[in-house]
Amino acid sequence: MKKGKNLLLLGALAAGLSACGPQDSSTTNGSGSSKGSNKDYDLLVWEDQSKSAGIKDAVKAFEEEHDVTIKVVEKAYADQLEDLRLDGPAGTGADVITIPGDQIGTAVTEGLLKEMDVDQATQDIYTEAAMQSQIVDSKVYGLPKAVETQILYYNKALISEEELPETTDEWLTYSKKVTTDSSYGLLALWDQIYYAQGVIGPYGGYVFGEDADGNYDPNDIGLANDGAIEGAAYIKEFYDSGVFPTGIIGEQGINVLDSLFTEGKAAAVISGPWNLEPYKEAGIDYGVKELPMLGNNKHMGSFIGVKSYNVSSYSQNADLAEEFVEFITNEENSKVRFEKTAEIPAVEALASDSSILKSESAAAIAEQSKYAELTPGITAMNSVWEPIDSALQTIATGKAEPETALPQAVEQIKSAIAATQN
Repeated sequence: MKKGKNLLLLGALAAGLSACGPQDSSTTNGSGSSKGSNKDYDLLVWEDQSKSAGIKDAVKAFEEEHDVTIKVVEKAYADQLEDLRLDGPAGTGADVITIPGDQIGTAVTEGLLKEMDVDQATQDIYTEAAMQSQIVDSKVYGLPKAVETQILYYNKALISEEELPETTDEWLTYSKKVTTDSSYGLLALWDQIYYAQGVIGPYGGYVFGEDADGNYDPNDIGLANDGAIEGAAYIKEFYDSGVFPTGIIGEQGINVLDSLFTEGKAAAVISGPWNLEPYKEAGIDYGVKELPMLGNNKHMGSFIGVKSYNVSSYSQNADLAEEFVEFITNEENSKVRFEKTAEIPAVEALASDSSILKSESAAAIAEQSKYAELTPGITAMNSVWEPIDSALQTIATGKAEPETALPQAVEQIKSAIAATQN
């Protein structure tokens, strides 16, 4: 099991608030001519959606200090690696990108990221878990920007903090009482492993085990062991009882869940920090808490994802790009980014910073992070998502039992991993 990865997360207030959006937009900083180039900039930086304001001042300072011009373009961070695959070879890709930590392994395998020369003192400013996500085979391929994990949102107009159930068993009972065609209690996307692992993990299921060196072992898959089956059976109780509407199953589930909460029809939902602003903009007076206890008296878990800045292997100005990454992720600039974007940085020294501690969202995420595990960042993880999600959906819709669906999914995952290794 992923014991070592879990231990890395203890004490991580730098567990953070990151956001991703569904659309692309562009923001350009600076002007002028790139030295020795036909481009009008020295570095092209792909920043996350609606996050360029968080680095605007830092970019300006770097430009002035180095007498360079930086162009910043916003892109949904989950899509940037795919864009780099297309634009990098054509010479139009970014020098610096921001991507999810669980894409690092694949990006390194494909040769898309440049190894960075980062001294130990610099690595040590980040929380251990966040920095670990950027290391492949003892080599550094990026620096952490922020991290995110799931939390509980509740609608204060429907349920007060004092009334909040403390366990998922109590949430199930509450949901049965309030569920109608237009009213729901707790909603969760437990037909997807990204969310379901928060239940399956504490019951004993795991994605990948670890080898003797603490690295993920793709040959050890724990998604069909006794614990995983028990956890999936527990999840099935929520679907079988009718407290989860059928619309939140499958590809459109996340949109339906968000809509029910923003329309004031759900008392609570399990989601991530990417919804802090959208839920607020929808006019919902919500509170946030760490996730509840489970029916087996263990705390509900979650995946923790790291967002990072990385240097493209196609960069023609790689040394400058690497220097920029170290600058943009330092303690001072990370704190400014939090103040402007609500992204809590993965900088260890900021764990006790008062401006972060006073945030209700930061406090909730910090507490939940104690029970979170890193999303595996190895290439084999790409073979996990689709088969296990399909299995969970057949369980949720009553088409298969956990003891049948999960072993079949694991066999599919093993076959997919084997195919990539041949």
